[in-house]
Amino acid sequence: MRIVFAGTPDFAVPTLQAILDSDHEVCGVYTQPDRPAGRGRKLTASPVKQLAQSHQLPVYQPENFKQPEALAQLAALDADLMVVIAYGLILPQAVIDTPRLGCINVHGSLLPRWRGAAPIHRALIAGDDETGVTIMKVVKKLDAGDMLLKAACPIGATDTSSTLHDRLATLGAEALVKVLDQYQQGTVHAEPQDEALVTYAHKLEKHEAVLDWTDTAIQLDRKIRGLNAWPVAQTLFKGEVMRVWHCALTDKTGNQPPGTIDCAEHNLDVTTGDGVLRLLEIQLPGGKRIAGKDFLNAHAADGVRLGS
Repeated sequence: MRIVFAGTPDFAVPTLQAILDSDHEVCGVYTQPDRPAGRGRKLTASPVKQLAQSHQLPVYQPENFKQPEALAQLAALDADLMVVIAYGLILPQAVIDTPRLGCINVHGSLLPRWRGAAPIHRALIAGDDETGVTIMKVVKKLDAGDMLLKAACPIGATDTSSTLHDRLATLGAEALVKVLDQYQQGTVHAEPQDEALVTYAHKLEKHEAVLDWTDTAIQLDRKIRGLNAWPVAQTLFKGEVMRVWHCALTDKTGNQPPGTIDCAEHNLDVTTGDGVLRLLEIQLPGGKRIAGKDFLNAHAADGVRLGS
């Protein structure tokens, strides 16, 4: 089949590569316009654009599809199907209707759970035991299309959004190619989503990074893992922002006010609203990420109360 691909970040790259490695033809790639990045704010091509250019694929970067020329350009590609993954634009109905078989999407959750912008992060923060990917038809309503294939992935006790992101990107690529082959063979099956089971994965906001030490150790552990690698959980240590990259649950019971550091056995342990959390990797402003034990070598921390 002739495939138009629409995607932008790293998460979309394995899927584009999988289509390139398949028997199907990528006839065009849509991605977000180049954006400023890095300290020099230099215009930078998206990861998807970089891969597309390395394969000499035609790349299109419209700001939107409001101009008739953008729709005409898409129609001229004469595609059978459009594959969309983390593109960054909500597609108007005219775009959805242009490819012969419409548009399908690779979404990083087991729909209808976690529709929306941050499904990987929200699954971790909520304490879900598993997540996965769903290949679905694109409709105008957000992530509400019929499901074509679901592939599950367990969430481990030490998983972060970063580790899950990479596993789901690979899983999504494998699932997408299976669906393309089903289209080719005429065996694709569409299953409606159960609206009664819908939850929404709202976009992450920077203010969510602040840790509330009156939460339980389990809640804080989920949050720290869910916010790695953006926006990264944080608290205050003697007035300075301390970013918390990794932590671990302990079987200790704290008898100090929530947020109090206990350095017994040279561990960076913090009393919470219920239980004690061990901070394994932290970062102070202008510094590198360091192990909690190394932090204690350079800072007097016993009895310090975080967050104040």
